[in-house]
Amino acid sequence: MKRTTHIWAAPLLASLLLLGGCGLFGRDEAVKEIDPPQETSYVKDGQALQEATESQKEGKEKAKATETVKRELYLIDKNGFVVPQTVELPKTQAVAKQVLEYLVEDGPVSEMLPNGFRAVIPAGTTVLGTKLEKDGTLIADFSPEFKNYKPEDEKRILQSITWTLTQFDNIKRVKIRINGYDQNVMPVNKTPIQDGVSRADGINMEASGVPDITNTHPVTVYFVAQQGNSTYYVPVTRRVSNKEKDDIAAAVNELIQGPEQGSGLVGVFQPDAKLVDAPKYEDGKVTLNFNEGIYGSNKKNVISDVVLNSLVLSLTEQKGVESVAITVNGKANLVTEDGKPLTKPVARPQNVNTGTF
Repeated sequence: MKRTTHIWAAPLLASLLLLGGCGLFGRDEAVKEIDPPQETSYVKDGQALQEATESQKEGKEKAKATETVKRELYLIDKNGFVVPQTVELPKTQAVAKQVLEYLVEDGPVSEMLPNGFRAVIPAGTTVLGTKLEKDGTLIADFSPEFKNYKPEDEKRILQSITWTLTQFDNIKRVKIRINGYDQNVMPVNKTPIQDGVSRADGINMEASGVPDITNTHPVTVYFVAQQGNSTYYVPVTRRVSNKEKDDIAAAVNELIQGPEQGSGLVGVFQPDAKLVDAPKYEDGKVTLNFNEGIYGSNKKNVISDVVLNSLVLSLTEQKGVESVAITVNGKANLVTEDGKPLTKPVARPQNVNTGTF
């Protein structure tokens, strides 16, 4: 597998992620109710409402209507990758239906698309409904216009829908209906759906250079892409040998190897960076002990923001990993680009790719 030549550009690759004090990735609110019934209130004949009460009610309704919440939409970038973008959406109980509606081309997402990005679900598609089953499977029902996409976009559409919906804790997998009928495969290229698609099925999959895919398993890592002077993080699923028993070490090694040549992604690790010891895992925390190749500049003890963010995003994709601590030759004396000591484990940021460009 060909890899890109690693580059080092700390100012240009300034991180868009806020790492301090953040919780888990986009899971601030679990889906508790899908398409809740509307409430209807009745006023008896002759009942008068005082003007002050009515004014107060209108004020509350107006405030409620303008409340927003951050959600992640998985959109397609200029390189054809499915990428999370954090946007502000109106607050609603029907969150699953809402995020799907914001994935439709020429829909409400149009005015908030970052430069170089596009929505994924074919224009004119209506989200007919959503249903969350007890086992965590979300069934998304679309109008027949859902079938009107290019064959090369099929896997992107399925990945976008799956990863957008599974940002919510109690959605584990996704099934598709069209006009009320269950789909065992996608309608154009027949990509399997069967009992549902989950994050375990991967995103932006790479399989080139893998001679025997049957003896491999997936690992998802986050590389960096650029748009103008800004950066964003792109999840990529690679196949690693089943002989590799430590997926944490495997993910770190894939990050160091860097993205494929010509992919449009950027390598941000020094080629001589490597783990000195096997990763240590305890109570949700992973500790990585690197050699001095992890340093991000000529300044000793400085770790690049993009290196740190790529590590945290990649490793917290793995089950049970909640934070990452980093040492160099056994010493915890690293500092970030802005000079802050890296003395505590770093948790996954609550939102990914929050900038505009």
